[in-house]
Amino acid sequence: MEFVHRTLPQQVYFGAGRAAANLAAEVRQRGASRVMVIASPRERERAERVCARIDVAVWHDDVVQHVPVATAEKARSVAAEHGADLLVSIGGGSTTSLAKAVALTRGMPIVAVPTTYAGSEATDVWGLTEEATKTTGVDSRVLPAAVIYDAELTLSLPVGLSVASGLNGLAHCVDGMWAPRADPINQALGAEGIRALARGLPLIAADPSGIEGRELALYGAYLSAVAFASAGSGLHHKICHVLGGTYELPHAETHATVLPYVLAFNAPAAPEAAGRIAHALGSDSGTAEAAVAALDELRVRLHAPTALRDYGLTEADLPGAVERVLAVVPPSNPRPVTGNNLTALLRAALTGAAPATQLEEI
Repeated sequence: MEFVHRTLPQQVYFGAGRAAANLAAEVRQRGASRVMVIASPRERERAERVCARIDVAVWHDDVVQHVPVATAEKARSVAAEHGADLLVSIGGGSTTSLAKAVALTRGMPIVAVPTTYAGSEATDVWGLTEEATKTTGVDSRVLPAAVIYDAELTLSLPVGLSVASGLNGLAHCVDGMWAPRADPINQALGAEGIRALARGLPLIAADPSGIEGRELALYGAYLSAVAFASAGSGLHHKICHVLGGTYELPHAETHATVLPYVLAFNAPAAPEAAGRIAHALGSDSGTAEAAVAALDELRVRLHAPTALRDYGLTEADLPGAVERVLAVVPPSNPRPVTGNNLTALLRAALTGAAPATQLEEI
């Protein structure tokens, strides 16, 4: 074996019911005196409980999906106006992403308190949207210095959104198997992340008030993000960033819908990765077909999102989407991507065609 692996420095706290205490300890350790808390109006009550033991200089609740540049600039101005020396983000991926946008230019540390299974809290990837184009980048300044996981904070997340968010995390694991910097270490983390999410999500669906499934999902989401941050962004994420930024599709649902089609596209050309994915999903077989079938079975069991048309994408949008995705496809993708096979992939995701049928057709 020969590879170069990159591990990101980050403090991780994990414990149900421990968010307020762990946040207070982290703020005290950092000696922060001007804390800016970013939380959407929907998260405000929960955020106030989490922040009960710290002094908050300013609350900011203008959180928008895919982080429009104007939204980022507004948050940056608030941080400057109040002399903030620490950002605390409490919420899902959009909230974490807004904190990252502030840190990108202000250079202040972030303490992320996730309430979904998005995983963005464990990456150094930022994203901003302007004029229907989502731009992403990697910068050490946006990696949260600390992450506080508390499964109790996810109990109010509806099952449907929990499933979509968890499959978004699972997409990080799958994409990391063949992303530009994939290596045996992040592949191992990704496989364990798949196992945790594949166990945790059905438990959440069966018992939304149970802690075990929520903890497994958070654990899996963290592993998925660490694997993704190391491996880089693969074809799946390039597709979803285009669809989200250009057509304003919902983030988690888009990832959950597109994932099986990218797996069906790449798995035959990456048999070792397909085997890891299949076994992590509980299959006795390690074939590409088994990986696709196991993921599809999980999605059916969870009543997961199945068609992009349910979220506003149309057949007329496909040519533009194909053009934008082709411009950012990683050269290292296991299978060559063309206008024709990418159109077929997106059309299948648009209509919700059975992913298994795409193994040979795409």
